[in-house]
Amino acid sequence: MTAPILALRGVTKSFGPIEVLHGVDFALHPGEVHALIGENGAGKSTAMKILSGYLDPTGGEVLLDGKPIRFAGSDQAEDLGIIMIHQEFNLAEHLAVNQNVFLGRELKRGWLLDHKAMRARTAELLASLECRVDPAEPVWRISVPDKQMVEIAKALSRQARVLIMDEPTAVLTERETEVLFKQIERLRAEGVAILYTSHKLGEVSRIADRVTVLRDGTMVRSDLAANLTQDDMAAAMVGRELADLYPAKAAGGAGAEPVLEVEDLAVPGLVEGVGLTLHRGEVLGIGGLVGSGRTELAEAIAGLRPRSGTVRLKGRELAPERVAEAMRAGLVYLTEDRKGAGLLLEKSLRENLTLPLLERFGWPLIDRRREEAALDRAIADFAIRAPERGMAVGNLSGGNQQKLLLAKTLLSDPDVIIIDEPTRGIDIGTKQQIYGLIAGLAAEGRSIIVISSEMPELIGLASRVVVMHAGRKAGELAGEAVTEGGIVRLAMGMEQTAKDNAA
Repeated sequence: MTAPILALRGVTKSFGPIEVLHGVDFALHPGEVHALIGENGAGKSTAMKILSGYLDPTGGEVLLDGKPIRFAGSDQAEDLGIIMIHQEFNLAEHLAVNQNVFLGRELKRGWLLDHKAMRARTAELLASLECRVDPAEPVWRISVPDKQMVEIAKALSRQARVLIMDEPTAVLTERETEVLFKQIERLRAEGVAILYTSHKLGEVSRIADRVTVLRDGTMVRSDLAANLTQDDMAAAMVGRELADLYPAKAAGGAGAEPVLEVEDLAVPGLVEGVGLTLHRGEVLGIGGLVGSGRTELAEAIAGLRPRSGTVRLKGRELAPERVAEAMRAGLVYLTEDRKGAGLLLEKSLRENLTLPLLERFGWPLIDRRREEAALDRAIADFAIRAPERGMAVGNLSGGNQQKLLLAKTLLSDPDVIIIDEPTRGIDIGTKQQIYGLIAGLAAEGRSIIVISSEMPELIGLASRVVVMHAGRKAGELAGEAVTEGGIVRLAMGMEQTAKDNAA
């Protein structure tokens, strides 16, 4: 094996009195994809930030080409060819796509910026990723998956020796993921060392040459990917076997009373003529490709978007664009964008939990003891792990942020819960916890809509699945018909095409 480009040797890291990495060793070799996996809070992000110059180790050494180095910061690491693609987007929303790709490294023509060259080069990079975004488009106008592709294009524009990828496919469709994998194969063939983190163990098995597992800040296993099954990886991550990832499906369904009825719902330019019914105690899945109208449909039902058509909750018609009215009636929506729209990252757990319902905790003065009691219940009921109650929510792991968002959403004691991408960017152990919470809510008689890009999640949780295609309801599957093949055919518009051809 060739000598490593970048390595950690006996690295520890402490934040105040709390040590979060304990003597971590691993190395990144040229032309190798090294997967770093573990539960949220296992220390993956901290290790990656040390490797890329964002953090200094408390103990141990970082080695570059076999020699100890202490980066002055991430800029120095980037100058040395160590590039990191962050899980949280690091983009200037008000700038154009091409301006973001070359931000801080602008191409010049004499003393002037060469805008034409930067737009042309950005277009080439996006084309290689099969991303059709206009390089001149402001970033705030593009979709979340396209923002991820811009982040990847930005990294590809640099001469990387080491590429560190933190959950790069968390917001990508299967097609976009395949395009990314082609780029990874190209970079591997060119001798780039790649550190890849993902909670999707199928991806890890497919793309990685070597796998290192962290648990509670300690390296518990490192081996060739060929020597590890996905079950081996999961067991190493959580320290136990995960025999039953999905709980038994909810008993509610067609025989139960309808709780939510949607008729001929349309969102201008995005969704047209959708109808669905949700029964008491049922978990209903909504599938489809990104851009199919899944999220827009859910937001319209919850009162977050203008719409036409009818939405009835327990027989009562809900007015469009009335979020507070929907919540009071018993319908809530848990956003797919927990960092951008779901949580205030600089605020504490208590402030985030109680913000939507402050009037319940006293007016005009807030009863802090009642708020703390509500937080006590949320921490216990949702197994939220936080080193300090007063810490900023942005410093929680992704899984604990998601559990806090779920606790916040359920604080109003709703009858209908719409959950958009419930486990995006979450480790397999926390996924199992959230699946159990969803099943528990259904068992209590609550009705749940789950929107997910992960077909195993839809199949494992939902008794019925409504599939969207191009803003329309492509079809509905129930019982034994809820299969990956069935969902894919509808999501791709194949069933409708067959009907059109027959006509």
